[in-house]
Amino acid sequence: MALIPSLPLFPLEVVLFPEEVLPLHIFEPRYRELVHTCLAQDRPFGIVLFTGGEIADVGCMARIRRVLHRYEDGRMDIQVEGFRRFRIRRLMHEHAYLTAEVETLDEPEAEVDNDLRERLITQHLKLLELAGRTVRPTIYQDVNRVSYFIAHNAGLSLGQQLEVLKLPTENERIAYLVEHLGGLLPRIEQVEEVRRKIRSNGHLRDFPPDAGEAER
Repeated sequence: MALIPSLPLFPLEVVLFPEEVLPLHIFEPRYRELVHTCLAQDRPFGIVLFTGGEIADVGCMARIRRVLHRYEDGRMDIQVEGFRRFRIRRLMHEHAYLTAEVETLDEPEAEVDNDLRERLITQHLKLLELAGRTVRPTIYQDVNRVSYFIAHNAGLSLGQQLEVLKLPTENERIAYLVEHLGGLLPRIEQVEEVRRKIRSNGHLRDFPPDAGEAER
């Protein structure tokens, strides 16, 4: 754990995880100033969930990987990558944008439960399949912490994503996601089964077909 006396903050209605890459469109003057400062000084900033008029107490530090595009009016498209969690100790109004005194949240060294990890991967592959996505098991091979890799694409609410971000160990995060997907997948499968039956005309024979099916 380390103390950072003044970290620029970018409150967003999003939860950023370590190792996650996120594109951002920067248009407000105060955040243009923030990005210019971070680029000039090669320093990170913090992305923290802002929802319901409140700023979460835990966020994730982000590095600017690339400036994707600069517009003539000063707007920018950038790409950032999350790398370390932090907890806010004190908010400050030193600039046009918020800053905060924060403490970094280190992750204790612990052996990952590989059986539980594989169970989570299997569940996530099933979720992607139900969503109509191409399933590639190899996407998990070079991932350091699979919990962060899966959490942003696991059907979690923002509040649940924040809960995952706050959990201190990989095993705790994996267990949380396994329980979540264990409840979510049967509900999705049930909906898909109803849709399959409707499409097959085995049920609801008078149900009107959609335009695409009617044309076929």
